[in-house]
Amino acid sequence: MVSFSIPRKVIIDCDPGIDDAVALCMALFEPRLDVMAVTAVAGNVPAEQATLNVQAVIDQLDPPRLPRVGSARPLEGVGEVKPRLLHGKDGLGGTGVEVSQLHQQHAAEKILVDQVRSAPGEITIVCLGPLTNIARAFHRDPELPGLIGQLILSSGSITARGNATPAAEFNIHSDPYAAKTVFQSIAPKLMIPLEVSEEVKFDMGFVQQLPSVTTHAGRLLRRMIPFSFRAYHQHMGRERIQLPDAVSLLAAIQPELFEIQSMTGDIETQGELTVGATVFDRRPLSNWGYPLDVAHQVDAAAAKDCIIRCLSAAGKERF
Repeated sequence: MVSFSIPRKVIIDCDPGIDDAVALCMALFEPRLDVMAVTAVAGNVPAEQATLNVQAVIDQLDPPRLPRVGSARPLEGVGEVKPRLLHGKDGLGGTGVEVSQLHQQHAAEKILVDQVRSAPGEITIVCLGPLTNIARAFHRDPELPGLIGQLILSSGSITARGNATPAAEFNIHSDPYAAKTVFQSIAPKLMIPLEVSEEVKFDMGFVQQLPSVTTHAGRLLRRMIPFSFRAYHQHMGRERIQLPDAVSLLAAIQPELFEIQSMTGDIETQGELTVGATVFDRRPLSNWGYPLDVAHQVDAAAAKDCIIRCLSAAGKERF
């Protein structure tokens, strides 16, 4: 007898961002995932640009099933979001991808609540940006944390090393109060920290492994990925690029690639030098902090191969 696995219901919460766009390319054509919605959040780009980028990427990819789209609202209590050097002014490497039709949208937190309420305990939310939308959804519906199947967090650090500041990872640092709300919630959480996602690196040969430019995915990827290589070389002096959000998505597609350990942690929101730091307690017999699963290692070679296979599958859709 042939057995069929049921696709995992997911919501992608993202701040596109080139690596977010790569993750969307993977997720929207992945048979092991059922993408119910894509919600935009300010992070790599401001809220309005994040919403436009989500819609633009979906329009460009033209997936077999269109997910619901949730629009971003500006971050509260933080400065204006400035485009990050590694993503370009528009967040997508200046590819010039336009929205053919701006679909009617609802606030991201409303989409999150509606979708989770429609399938209690079944939905995984893959959080590829700051945790603003998740915290707002929890405030909107205080019962929501207990109804989520799992939160996969592409954020944080387990060694007190950051990339936004010496102590803080970018997504947590962008909205530390939201991150603290999520960490303190009862929702099941799996964190893919900076140190783990950075283990997966791509050299220039990656460009030749992308789908053909005659495909929807290939046309988008072959404009964004060369920009990434130029930006990494110019701004970081590196010849290889990283796609942390694509790596984190693999935790929903192929979780056996990761070695997981249960830990307790919290978010620093006050320190002058450490705001946004993820702090974990390694003391024995301590009840400090809030429990979550944390990836400590990834099979980097297998993860790289899986990302390439997923993108190849996305490239089967031709014009």
